[in-house]
Amino acid sequence: MSGDFNKVYNPKEVEKRIYSFWEENGYCHPERKGKKFTIAIPPPNITGSLHIGHALNNTLQDILIRKKRLESFSALWIPGTDHASIGTHNQIEKTLKKEGKTRFDLGREKFLEFAWQWKERYEKEIINQLKNLGCLCDWQRLRFTMDEVCSKAVREAFVRYYEEGLIYRDYRIINWCPRCKTAISDLEVRAKEIPGKLWFIRYPGLNGEDGVIVATTRPETMLGDTAVAVNPSDERYQGMIGKKVILPLMAREIPIITDSLVDKEFGTGAVKVTPAHDPIDFEIGKKNNLPFIKVIDEDAKITKEGGNYYGLSREEARNKILEDLKKEGLLIKEEDYTLPLKICVRCETPIEPLLSLQWFLRMKELADPAIKVVKEGRVRFFPRRWEKVYLDWMENVRDWCLSRQLWWGHRIPVFYCEDCSEIIVSRTDPKECPKCQSKKIRQEEDILDTWFSSALWPFSILGWPEKTEDFQFFYPTDVLVTDPDIIFLWVARMIFSSLFFTKEIPFHTVYIHSTVLTQSGERMSRSRGIGVDPNLLIEKYGSDALRFTLTYLETQSQSFRFWEERVLLGRNFANKIWNAARLIYPYLKDAKTKKEEYPLTPIDEWVITEFNKFLNTINHYLESYNFSGYANSLYEFFWHTFCDWYLEFSKKRLKEGDGACLSVLYSVFSNYLKVLHPVMPFITEEIYQRFNFGKSVLEEKWPEEIPLTLSPKGEMVYPFLDLIKGIRTIRSEMRIDPKVELTLIINPSLTKKELQEFFLENMAHLKNLAGIKEIKFDEKRPPQSSSYSTKDFEFYLPLGEVIDVKKEEERIKKEISALKEELEKIEMRLQDENFLKKAKAEVKEKEEARKRELSEKLQRLENNLFYLK
Repeated sequence: MSGDFNKVYNPKEVEKRIYSFWEENGYCHPERKGKKFTIAIPPPNITGSLHIGHALNNTLQDILIRKKRLESFSALWIPGTDHASIGTHNQIEKTLKKEGKTRFDLGREKFLEFAWQWKERYEKEIINQLKNLGCLCDWQRLRFTMDEVCSKAVREAFVRYYEEGLIYRDYRIINWCPRCKTAISDLEVRAKEIPGKLWFIRYPGLNGEDGVIVATTRPETMLGDTAVAVNPSDERYQGMIGKKVILPLMAREIPIITDSLVDKEFGTGAVKVTPAHDPIDFEIGKKNNLPFIKVIDEDAKITKEGGNYYGLSREEARNKILEDLKKEGLLIKEEDYTLPLKICVRCETPIEPLLSLQWFLRMKELADPAIKVVKEGRVRFFPRRWEKVYLDWMENVRDWCLSRQLWWGHRIPVFYCEDCSEIIVSRTDPKECPKCQSKKIRQEEDILDTWFSSALWPFSILGWPEKTEDFQFFYPTDVLVTDPDIIFLWVARMIFSSLFFTKEIPFHTVYIHSTVLTQSGERMSRSRGIGVDPNLLIEKYGSDALRFTLTYLETQSQSFRFWEERVLLGRNFANKIWNAARLIYPYLKDAKTKKEEYPLTPIDEWVITEFNKFLNTINHYLESYNFSGYANSLYEFFWHTFCDWYLEFSKKRLKEGDGACLSVLYSVFSNYLKVLHPVMPFITEEIYQRFNFGKSVLEEKWPEEIPLTLSPKGEMVYPFLDLIKGIRTIRSEMRIDPKVELTLIINPSLTKKELQEFFLENMAHLKNLAGIKEIKFDEKRPPQSSSYSTKDFEFYLPLGEVIDVKKEEERIKKEISALKEELEKIEMRLQDENFLKKAKAEVKEKEEARKRELSEKLQRLENNLFYLK
């Protein structure tokens, strides 16, 4: 490959070519040999293209896969997509709505044809996005939740659960979305606080008695009331328990009963009981053998059971009911009341709790082992706080409603005999009823919840229930990287499903990454036009720039804010790497062929020592899933240690062909590219090949420490760098022209003799990097000078001849005043009890660090002001 380097790195010239090279050489497709490491991708929904959260999620997975490959693992990353039944229904129905149609106009078969076309379109788009991002996925093992392999696993799982008595069919209160026309789980519902009313309604007693006053936020459901309930300990109603009242507007007699579930503090303490339309009322109704009267249907309209209100929408019925109650003098009063309205997370339609015949999975028996493996540490969460979130939900989990009244998805493998009502659950479609041999058999119309197939994902994608070679070698998987929103929907379900079907944990580690927010702090949403398309950023800045920026921002916090300009961090870093490579290429392109051993200078020893420290640091960060620490360390080492220091120290030596310098540069730079590769794979591969370091980074080994024992002179580099930093700090604070050379006065009584000699030996570097023209030694600080001291040395810089002392005094006074003001604000913040209680630990630490930094600067400026006078 040509060694010509453009002045600016152009990712467009590199990325597609490099990715094709990886594919052509089989780097995406590991063989079954040696040590294995497996990741199953959280399958993106085929509802549309990927967003920036997916870019973060998949970058982190790719980092882990590439590192494991460099550690000689057979590292498999299995890609795939999810059919996302409700989500895909919503997207398709939005498209149909533009044509004035619904899915019912198309019918089931035509709708499914449309859905498969939709899947083909968006799966291709998603795969293209993942390749653009650089994901080292094994495309030969691509899976889809409704492909033949996964569908077979879904059917086997359902039948096994049923055979074990864990799946049942029953009438229960479910969350019904009138817009999506299906049951949805509690996890697909969110509460939205809205201003509402609390209405107080009199339920008259028999024979003209007063009866009771109940309070409700949903008067439209009273049409289905079958009791009034009070708490058994509520003294106000002791004399009324067992009596009957008349249900207003329906003229139906209903009993007054007791139940401990009734909150005495709500309203009047007497509540209406509508067992067919409220989960708590459902439990009360079951305990007390109450009738279940369904008065609102799946279209959110009043049923025939609602009498005169039949056919009205729930909103229309409410208004009419309140109007009629007023006419009859039964509406006592109304109060403003804030209530948590439950809405569908996908379409934001208010949920209707309905009594419905559905298929359920018993959870208690499945949850216990899934709780145990987390408590025992066999499955670990990073960050650790998510473990408690998982356990809290699992310990209070309710039976899972599996059925959905949709068309796109896995149709429930249950068949009904129309002649003898036999229910048949089988692994293959039955041709006749096994009980009466009737051929009149129909399949259940409902499909399974999307998450049922997703729960099997880690093992279904490897061929389960067959014991395929892939399943036997690559299962269980190792790490799951996912979003906090699906800990319950997906992570928990994978754990209990895997334990039940394979007797194995599906993965040993769950990394929960941050949620990506907009600049203003809103959750990103493509539908609302506030999302960021990763493809646009990759096109503009390159994949490496986006990947590095997202990794740098991933600080294990709950969320972080992201906007386009933040990608400049990654782009500038890529350019820094590229320019450093341009600088050293002419000297380093043949360095690999040189086998001689050269004596190292103290600077060489120092950079090797720093590289070894850096290597240990990033190993620690990656082992603890601290991706931001990894990215930060990569940035700091390369930009500052390598470029700002070692390359600056080495420029003259490189021109002279210094063998030791070339040897160290080759070792440090080539190894740095390997550890940078997981997060910035394209630019590292491009440079690695241009330098002829090898065929591919992916054929190399993750670096080990470079053997070295730091000599006494090597240790002196650290105070030498502090000396240069000190001089630069004073030059900056005193605003000294970079062209002006200064005299450096070292205090010999506070500086060791060998260090004084080392400073003199490196006078050329002091001139080049700090603008020093000469070194003198004197214990006495000269007038009109600045000083700087560390535990190793103290020095002075005479400034009387290079600055306007009077002007500088005035400037320093102003800066001191501003610093004191800022420090006072920080001090007040750190003493504020509200701040100390509410602020995150990292925020408080940042304030403390800022206080220390400003205090040190203030001390230096006050010291300088004193000597300037």
